[in-house]
Amino acid sequence: MKDATMLKAENLSKTFTLNGLAVPVLESIFLDVAPGEFLVISGSSGSGKTTLLTLLSGLDRPTGGRVWIGDTDITDLTEDELAALRNQDLGYVFQSFHLVPSLSAQENIMFPAELAGHGDAMDRAAALMSRVGISHRRGNLPHQLSGGEKQRVAICRALVNRPKILFADEPTGNLDTENGQAILDLLLDARSDSGLTLVLVTHSPEIAGRADRVVTLSDGRIADN
Repeated sequence: MKDATMLKAENLSKTFTLNGLAVPVLESIFLDVAPGEFLVISGSSGSGKTTLLTLLSGLDRPTGGRVWIGDTDITDLTEDELAALRNQDLGYVFQSFHLVPSLSAQENIMFPAELAGHGDAMDRAAALMSRVGISHRRGNLPHQLSGGEKQRVAICRALVNRPKILFADEPTGNLDTENGQAILDLLLDARSDSGLTLVLVTHSPEIAGRADRVVTLSDGRIADN
């Protein structure tokens, strides 16, 4: 791989089996993302955006093709190897949050940092909560939070280990305009501070307008822009 590539997909495909029938979702995806790049993946519902995000981030395995993160070909890594890579170098923001119900907002944010052995996990969590305006919710459990508050907790959790790449699926989809702007500013600040690479699925024209590049999927393929 070239040194100037943080993320690479080569001839990526994904086929699901439904009632015994093969259903292709992605075909012939070639993609190179530079370190520090802000890439938006767009497309209509059902075009394969979320599937592509899960393949690029190692959360699912492709039917064909390969994915590199930095100089590491992640395609054939074991689950343990992938888990270590995810916790150390990658951050994720999902549409469904995936917060731990029994942990407070602060504990949810701290959890990846504690898992990675960072002694300043609490300080990191506190700084991020302050940045997105949820410090007053630090002790609340997820069921006591609004959808927008859960989303902000999830984004703080994704950033707490200062990842090299952040993958996000509609990261501002549950937020009003003001809070959505605050989250986007937080992501862009993290990018400026640490060279974070951003790969976001979004329908938001405001987010797409601030991206370095927009890749549009159509029927499981990258469309000509």
